[in-house]
Order: sequence, then C-alpha cells, then structure tokens
Amino acid sequence: MSIVIGIDVGISTTKIVGIDDMKVVSPMRITAADPVTSLYGAFGKYLYENHIELGDVEHVVLTGVGSAYIEKPVYGLPTSKADEFTADGLGARLESQLDHIIVVSMGTGTSLVLCNGEDIHHIGGISIGGGTLAGLSRIMLQTSDIRQVSEMAKHGDITHVSLMIGDISAHPLPGLPMNVTASLFANAQTDSTKEDIAVGLIHTVLQSVGSAAVLSALNTDIKDFVLIGNLSLLPQCKDVFPMMEQLYNVRFHIPKYSEFCTAIGAALDYLYKK
Repeated sequence: MSIVIGIDVGISTTKIVGIDDMKVVSPMRITAADPVTSLYGAFGKYLYENHIELGDVEHVVLTGVGSAYIEKPVYGLPTSKADEFTADGLGARLESQLDHIIVVSMGTGTSLVLCNGEDIHHIGGISIGGGTLAGLSRIMLQTSDIRQVSEMAKHGDITHVSLMIGDISAHPLPGLPMNVTASLFANAQTDSTKEDIAVGLIHTVLQSVGSAAVLSALNTDIKDFVLIGNLSLLPQCKDVFPMMEQLYNVRFHIPKYSEFCTAIGAALDYLYKK
C-alpha cells in the first residue's frame, strides 16, 4: 500500500482521510482541546483502525487554520501543506464530479471558492456559519451543541418565528411563492418555544449562506453550488436548499463526504502536483 494522507486541522477538530489509487479511504473526525493534540490523535487513531503502518504512508498533507501550529514533519514522514481554498475546490470537484461550480464551505464562517476546470480561487465569503449558530444558540438556547440544536429544531415550526410572504400578501408576488420567507425571526415572540427558536436559528444561518452563494454567481453562468463542511450535515439542509433551488433556479449539491472535502482536497493537491 502507498497511501497519501490528507488532514484538515481545525482549532479543536481534525478531519483525516487517506487517498489510495484516487479513492477515499475511511474518513475520520477527531475532537481535542487544541490543534496539535487533535492532529496527532487523529493520525494515530487513523493508522491503528485502518491497519496502516508508517511505511505505508507516502506523504502527509496538512491544511486548515490549525495547520499553522504544525512546523515539523508528522512522525518524521514527508509532510507538506496545501492552501485551504485550493483544497476546498479539489475535494468538492472530486466528490461532486462537477468542475464548473462555486464551492460553499460552511465552517465557523463561510467561504466561497470558484472552481472552473483547473481554475480554482477564493472569491469571498461571509462571517456567518457554524460559529454564528453556536454563539446565538448559546445565548438563546443555553447550549452550543449543534446536534442538540438540530434535534430541537426537528420539533419546531419556522412559521412561528419567521414572517412568510403569505403573512403579508394575499397573493404570491412575482417570483416569490407564499411559503417563501419574507423576514427571518419577524414573528418571534417573548414566549417562543426553544424548538421554534432552534429551527429559526438554523434557517437564518442556512438561508444567509445560500443567498450569499447565489449572489456570488451573478454575472456568471454558474448554476451549481457544492456545499461542504460541518453544517452540510444538518438535516434542515434538506428543507432549506431545495426551496432555494426553486426560488433561484439553481442546484445545491451535498456530496457523500461533504464534511471531509477539504481533507480530501489536501491529499489531491499533492497527488496532482506529483
């Protein structure tokens, strides 16, 4: 075996994958107190659980904000770093099998990467993402556990906290069906339930991200958006993004390994250069 390991190092969470013969091998996620602990914990566990020896590893590629804290080769293996935005594009391109896209990386904030064949570059982003959802949930729901918030949201009703077109107009407006959101949280009350607040918060973040993505493609012919990162795993994505597809006549894609696309792209960066 000759495997290339891609590692997306966050501040507390590390995602690791192997690429063997251009196939993704056993993606894994590890959370720890700091990036160095997270990285080495993830690497050791990955090798152990996949029965991989150090001699089987051809190269290790690091990316992500936490990679700045790693200055030495990982366990003495050949180690390099990949630009995070390039990794986003390469991973999303492989996983979606599309090459004319905008990659929407939903992490703590959200970055937007244009991928047009071999041309991959960062075009912007917004400071709304998983960090926003965690912070607002901490204030309003007394928890920053996104999984707990998502479970609450399954029992909430978005129309209890947000204003819909049907609430302000007797007829659909041009291009705006009655069930489209007119104003997020405009219907919220002092006694709104935690479940309704939870679904409102998630819709606020996801709709903001989706709208930013669509606006970033104005004056281009891009109609495909690939969603990657932790927030792409939220079950509410299946409610929010199909509605936005109909509204804007675009397509949102969530690949199988959406959470691990950046780590996948890091390994691919080395392989393509090789």
